[in-house]
Amino acid sequence: MSEAIVTRVITGDLDDPEQIAEMVRRFYADVAQDSLLGPMFNDVARVDWSAHLPKLTAFWCRALLSMPGYEGNPYRAHQLIDAQSPLSVAHFERWLELFAETVDLGWVGPKAEQAKALGRKVAEVHCRQIVGKELDASVSTAMLAPHASCPVRGTQRAVSIHSIVVEPSGA
Repeated sequence: MSEAIVTRVITGDLDDPEQIAEMVRRFYADVAQDSLLGPMFNDVARVDWSAHLPKLTAFWCRALLSMPGYEGNPYRAHQLIDAQSPLSVAHFERWLELFAETVDLGWVGPKAEQAKALGRKVAEVHCRQIVGKELDASVSTAMLAPHASCPVRGTQRAVSIHSIVVEPSGA
């Protein structure tokens, strides 16, 4: 198996709207291209990314920074997708895997860990309520350990990560 080399710059925590917007952009770029999730978002849900990314950014800004602005019902949206093409445990596990990987490749700190924990809760609840099954607890817990999906820190992924931590000026 060949190794892909991914370089991401870790710029800090998910503690401001610009960082959250960048996380959302990176994550959903990966989701849209994923062989399992991409068809659900692009072909079944027919997501208009230019409208959806700001809404997702508002969701995460509310969740992580207590900012107003998000209005929506993510559970209902997933129910509607499931009615068109059934979701599976594999969909939620893959979503969670990509989410944890995205966060670990770009951010460190308490808000990044909070985002991963919330992502896990969202995936677990939606999976349980929509699919009627639980996520594999060992998989979801392992993925969300601090930097669990960053291969340089010891997991078994076939991806080499070269991260650079950028300290704020004046630090």
